[in-house]
Amino acid sequence: MLTRALDIADTALAAPTPEAASEGFFAALSDIGASYLQTRLYRRPVVSLTSEAHYAAGGIVRRIAPETWRLGTPAFDYVCFENNPLLEAIRGGLTRYRFSDFAPRHDADFGAYWEAMSEAGIGDAVCATSYGRHRTIASLHLGFHDHELAPDDAMAVQLAGLMLTERLMTFAAPPGADEIRLTDRERDALSWVAEGKSDWEISVILGLSETTVRFHVDNARRKLGAVNRTQAVARLVAARLL
Repeated sequence: MLTRALDIADTALAAPTPEAASEGFFAALSDIGASYLQTRLYRRPVVSLTSEAHYAAGGIVRRIAPETWRLGTPAFDYVCFENNPLLEAIRGGLTRYRFSDFAPRHDADFGAYWEAMSEAGIGDAVCATSYGRHRTIASLHLGFHDHELAPDDAMAVQLAGLMLTERLMTFAAPPGADEIRLTDRERDALSWVAEGKSDWEISVILGLSETTVRFHVDNARRKLGAVNRTQAVARLVAARLL
């Protein structure tokens, strides 16, 4: 999984600007049907998180979408302002999810939602969100024509998406590599997390107890300022330390 994710994110991680990073990421996924991209780098509103406040926060880095999918068109306005279930993901501090996780395709209440999405050629979308200091948020919405991604592709794209949003974060406040000091064990444990290994599998590989593995992974996550393991991996990769 890590190798595939790095292949997807490689151009974005080396890009000199946030716009170039976004465009390179989208181009890397054209072979599996990417149809829409929006990246943002903004501060979470201090006021109540409503659809209007979230959109007004601005910070759009790059949008790649049909001309018919923009502010002022009925479908776009409906999805963004009238029926936007994705705010729950931000309120919950989630780092990766799909549109369909919050708008189930089989739920009649979201029939109009998916009809509107189809106008932009979006069968489903993978989202990645990084949370930084001072309410800074970097986000990616990546739409696909097909709503059924292969499981391995979906996992790799989500991890790569977090690598992109962590890269976008560096343009807001470039982190000094010397600020991140992990022990060898912490780095080893996190590198196996990146490969999709469970705590038990990592304990066997490293010859440690599961409790010790969890201790090292959690220490690494805390030092990296990540909200979960996946963001910790992405943050380490974006800093070119993994």
